[in-house]
Amino acid sequence: MTPTALGDLLRELAPQVLGAVVRRYRDFDSAEDAVQEALLAAAQQWPGEGVPEHPRAWLIQVAARRLINIWRADDARRRREETAVSLDPRDVAGAADEPDSAADDSLRLLFMCGHPALTAPSAIALTLRAVGGLSTAEIAHAFLVPEAPMAQRISRAKQRVHASGAAFAMPEPAQWQARVEGVRHVLYLIFNEGYASSTADDLLRPDLSREAIRLARMLHRLLPDDTETAGLLALMLLTDARRAARTGPHGELIPLPEQDRSRWDGALIAEGAALLGATLRRHAVGPYQLQAAVAALHDEAARPEDTDWPQILALYGVLARLQDNPMVTLNRAVALAMVHGPAAGLALLDTVAERLPGHHRVAAVRGHLLELAGDLPAAAAAFTAALHATPSPAELRYLAAHLASVKARAAAA
Repeated sequence: MTPTALGDLLRELAPQVLGAVVRRYRDFDSAEDAVQEALLAAAQQWPGEGVPEHPRAWLIQVAARRLINIWRADDARRRREETAVSLDPRDVAGAADEPDSAADDSLRLLFMCGHPALTAPSAIALTLRAVGGLSTAEIAHAFLVPEAPMAQRISRAKQRVHASGAAFAMPEPAQWQARVEGVRHVLYLIFNEGYASSTADDLLRPDLSREAIRLARMLHRLLPDDTETAGLLALMLLTDARRAARTGPHGELIPLPEQDRSRWDGALIAEGAALLGATLRRHAVGPYQLQAAVAALHDEAARPEDTDWPQILALYGVLARLQDNPMVTLNRAVALAMVHGPAAGLALLDTVAERLPGHHRVAAVRGHLLELAGDLPAAAAAFTAALHATPSPAELRYLAAHLASVKARAAAA
């Protein structure tokens, strides 16, 4: 087995093993440490000794033994040790090696990490740590913060989940939809940070995008009948398909109309479109499916002028009725301008500005629509406002270059 294949296998098994150990011993903190030690042992032993016949059971058994050792070494936890020593790790491994149990444990872990008691940043960090298997250093690097504060954030997240009294169990039916929505939202945020980093010098963070897609695939396998989870995965695939064309040779941002569409990933587009088509036929349309449908229409256009803007405008109209979200209205303003002219888009944009005061994307869209209308001095003013408001270094560089172009054309007019 190659090092890459071994890493993929361990990353796939990590949440299943952690879920099984937490389910049995109900100590998230210590279980995570024990599972990390078991994964490290596997990484050291398996390349030389070969992968065991039942790798998941092997990991669970090793983790359970390490957990008991952790408890035995902790005098302050002697009472839990008394409980632990009465348990046989072989029983845990055997019971947890059933396929259904593995799926349930992974799902429970996702629900725990997406607990509503957590803030979005904490939920993202905890999901990447516990379900994604990323180290604290890797997560800290991804979010451009020092490792120590990230470790504290993850620790506080675990404490908050513990304080909330959340059981390592499937939510009650009344909580199910809200909890699934929370998990999907966390995965959506992880993907977006990878596709358009808000703080990194590079626009793209492919590691985060790939991890979000991997976790969304896992959630889809666990919940194959959940149409919005399928819609989320389709949205990620259809969007990530454009990643290679989204930046230039020096990492500069290339907007959608200017991208080399031959660089788009046809396999991802085909997979996302097929998943979306099968999902839409079930007639349970939700926001993620609608966004995926918009992404599919962009992907289907061989040239920018072939884009089916009337259909995109119609989809945003349905989405706006489902979600009172100013970012949806912002995108709808662009589609409206492409169908009915920039004046119509600018009128709708004014309603967004009241809800997102000072937001750089509102100013950037205003500049784009004013440029379409031929009012280059006003467009330059709007792009200047966007440039001063954006937190993204990559977007700032793009806006600065485009602003210079608009000013030059305005001066020459």
